[in-house]
This record gives sequence, structure tokens and C-alpha cells, in this order.
Amino acid sequence: MDSLRGHEIAHQEDDFEAAGDVALDTPPAIGSDERRMQVRAYNYWASLLGERNLPSIEDLSPDQLEDFGPYSVLLDFSTGIDNPAIVYLGAALREECEIGSAIRYINDVPSRSLLSRLTDHYLQIIANAAPIGFEAGFLNQRGAEILYRGILMPFSSDDETIDFVFGVINWKQVVARDIGEEIDREVEAALRAAPPSPPVAPIWADGPAADEFETPLDLAGMESPADDAPLEEWLALARDSAEQARTSEARSHTALYRAIGLSYDFALVTIARPEQYAELLADAGMKVQARAPMTAVVKLVFGSTYDKTRITEYATALDHARAANIELGTFGDYLGRYEGGLKALVRDERAQRRTSAPARPDRQQTARSAMKTAAALDPLSIATDGDGLAVVIARRERDGALSIVGALPEGSDLGQRVIVAAAT
Repeated sequence: MDSLRGHEIAHQEDDFEAAGDVALDTPPAIGSDERRMQVRAYNYWASLLGERNLPSIEDLSPDQLEDFGPYSVLLDFSTGIDNPAIVYLGAALREECEIGSAIRYINDVPSRSLLSRLTDHYLQIIANAAPIGFEAGFLNQRGAEILYRGILMPFSSDDETIDFVFGVINWKQVVARDIGEEIDREVEAALRAAPPSPPVAPIWADGPAADEFETPLDLAGMESPADDAPLEEWLALARDSAEQARTSEARSHTALYRAIGLSYDFALVTIARPEQYAELLADAGMKVQARAPMTAVVKLVFGSTYDKTRITEYATALDHARAANIELGTFGDYLGRYEGGLKALVRDERAQRRTSAPARPDRQQTARSAMKTAAALDPLSIATDGDGLAVVIARRERDGALSIVGALPEGSDLGQRVIVAAAT
């Protein structure tokens, strides 16, 4: 159907490809069901973020996600980036790809399966350090034309390295072309008969997608308070601007950048008036974190229940402004002039932090070295679960024997995932 082919599936030999990969962006809609699944997956990822740069892999249990777990795959890069391990594969995705035997690594993925379409994008996660949305179409192993939409989301074991990637994908088989064309004609006729409707902002407006419907806002009367105005007036002005950015039908960059700019102005005034700021924080039940001081400012302005991912991004932008000594009343315009806008600024700031941060020891190599020299454990000392199972680390000795040199704690989530992966 033309309405389903809006993303322009192009024939390439006997395959259909439409490369639509966007970091932190909403792919064009294939259908409402697919969009809802990807949004739910992204929101779940964001809910695990908190104050971290990347969600912790310890918080992810795909086998317990009844909603989209069956449509997901979990990749483990700890064994190498070229051929990551597959530590979880959802039942629905496994069935669609007709995978009946154990599959342990990316190289084992059937080339013409839907799973290969998902795993083909994993290197982009490493490059972007952000969720990647994509959609395309192809002929699967059964010769059926399939449209699919997926999202890959990074996870970390140390909040620095992307060593796991969690992917969720949904799909549909295209109906026969003659039936599709008939449906298209009926839909087009209905649309011509219906009155025009105003554009609706994307579900992911202002994050992960940027606004698509830019409409100028009336910002008159939003001048800064007097220099001797109480701190509450600065906060009230910033809050009003944030509310306009939230409720604006356009969800425009202009309104958002104005709100972030006024948040920065408020932050500068808090530095000059620490006692008043302490009172505001106490009234709100907040505390300033030494490693993320701007987070409290953003929560005061946008609300403590505001999207955590957005709070982290805005706080990063304020950190950038503070480090660059941006003057009072100018940060909103600065954001508007920054090439790529807020998203690019946040990306560049995070990249700068990673570059300037001291090198961290290689945790994997340190752990492996420790296991090489660890004393052998008595097998009788290893705790097992109710089924008598335990996940252990074994070392091959010079004489060919295996020695148990480590064991995961009884009942750990990681241990359960290893058992699932081993049985797959």
C-alpha cells in the first residue's frame, strides 16, 4: 500500500531496503501499534537512566518485560565489539525468524532474518552513544514483504562504556498490492471528505525527536526581573517560560530555548544568593548533588516529575553555559545559534567530558587477571539455588583439569540471565 510505503521502500535485486536510521529521533510512522511499542521501549530505557549517563545493565531483565520483551534482543559487547554475544532473544522474534537452535553470537544470525535487520545497526549505537530508531522493509526468508520498525538502546555496566545494547523491533507483513491499493483509494476519499485538522506534535516532541511544527510564540513581557528582585521572581519567570514551552502547540525550539536560557539566568542568581537558594531547595525538599549541581535548578524550573532524560540534557546545557561563562540573558540566543541546537550542544559537552576524564582501568582485563591467579574454590562451598543451579567461573589448569575460581551470588539477576542464555 502507498500509505504503508511512505518511507519509500526501494527494490535492490530481490531485497527491499529503506535506511531510516536516526539517533534519538522518532522514525516516520508505519502504524500506531508499532509507534506505541517503540515509544514504550524508549520510555522504559529513559526511566532507568536517573542521574546516570547510561542505564545500568543490572536494571534490565528482558525476560520479565511482558510488553516488548518477546520482541527484543540483548547484545553483550564484553567479549568483543566485532562479534557481540546474544544473551537474550525474545520468543516472538525467535519464532518470526524461525530460529529453533541455540544462537550465541551476531555471526550466527541468519542473513535473511528480521533479527539481522535489527543487529545490522548495533555499531551506530557505539558511534552515537544514544538510542537509535530505524525503519525499513525487505523480503524475509519466506519471501514475504515485511515492514519493520526498531529501536536500539545502550546500556552500561560502569556508566561509561556501552557494553550492552538492547533492541526492540516490531513488524507487519504487507498485504497484497491490489488489496492495498483499494484500501488506499478508500482512505484518500475519506480524507478528502473530512475537514482539515491542525497538525499534531510528535509523541516524542522535544525528545527524542525535535519539534517539527515551528510556530513563533509571543514572548513579549518576559524581560528579566530587576537586579534587586527576590530569587523567587527569577524562578517564577523561568517556570512561566517552561510552562509555555510545555503547553505550546508548536513545542517550538524558540520557547524551549527561552525556558532553558531563563533557567540559566536563575542558576546564576542562585550562586549570588546561596541562602535564598537553600530556602527554595528546602521548601521543595531537594538537595544539590555535588557532581550535578544544575540538576536541582532544572527540577525547580521544570518540575521534579519532568522527564528524567530531558532534565539531564537541560542540566548538561546549563553546565556548558556556566563553564563557557555565558552572560546573563544570552543563553537562549546562544542555543539558537549553536549548530545543531540543544541536542548537538549536549552531545558535544558529553564528548568533551569523556575526552577530559582520566583514563579508567580496563575492568574486563583486571577481572580476567584476577581470575587467572585466584585460588581454586571447594565445589562444596558453592551456593546453589532451589533447583541446585549455580553460575561459576572455571579455569583450565596446566594439567587440563578445570578449577572453579569464582561464582555469582545466589539469586543474582545476572546469574539468571546467564542461565537463560546457556539454555537457549
